Amino acid sequence: MSDITRSGDPARPVALVTGGIRGIGLAIAAKFNASGYDLVLTGKTPADSLPELPFEPGAFRYFAADLSDPGETETLAERIGELPRIDACINNAGINIIKPMAEASAAEYDALQNVNLRAPYLITQAAAKPMKTAGRGKIVNIGSIWSVITKKGRTLYCTAKTGIVGLTRSAATDLAGDNIQVNCVSPGFVLTDLTRNSLSPQEMDDLAAQVPLQRMADPAEIAEVVFFLASPANSYMTGQNLVVDGGFTHV
Repeated sequence: MSDITRSGDPARPVALVTGGIRGIGLAIAAKFNASGYDLVLTGKTPADSLPELPFEPGAFRYFAADLSDPGETETLAERIGELPRIDACINNAGINIIKPMAEASAAEYDALQNVNLRAPYLITQAAAKPMKTAGRGKIVNIGSIWSVITKKGRTLYCTAKTGIVGLTRSAATDLAGDNIQVNCVSPGFVLTDLTRNSLSPQEMDDLAAQVPLQRMADPAEIAEVVFFLASPANSYMTGQNLVVDGGFTHV
């Protein structure tokens, strides 16, 4: 595991965002930073190969860890638990494997569960330590519409994302006495660089046409919902799964 460590102002609130260097995670990190938070970001990319990030040098720390590796995840969790302050923890990192159930291997199952469910569980445990000391905290897990609906080829992903919703409910109950709120945001189709690189313009148009709002979400729109749940504006909601999908799961 490699990392970049930069010390910011200890008086500023701190947001931990896993998978925070691209896509939805980067949009979430940018929203928190623009709102006055220092950042702790994680990603699989080695620290010396990071892309240019839109944050001031003193505003973030970066821990590189491969969450599909149980040992690296445990080491990351230990380091997170030792941080002096975490106000918001966003479990965003995830991978997807789409294939028929009959073709899914045990190794693929383990890799996806390690990243999408085991890591959020251990990171939630770890982030709760400084939150308990402070007497407050917000945790937001990133789920998916595939936690509430499904289609062929999604058994690996649906299993993990449905588990994230269960983790959200149960952790919210366990941590409520410590004034820690835990919620989940389940995005629908989001217009990320990965989406643009994976689909043709026609395929993206066809997908958007299936959404009642007739478009995909911008990552910043998902970030706004996450920020509300993790900010002081949310004083009472906990244990909930908010589906942000333009109405897709309603049709």
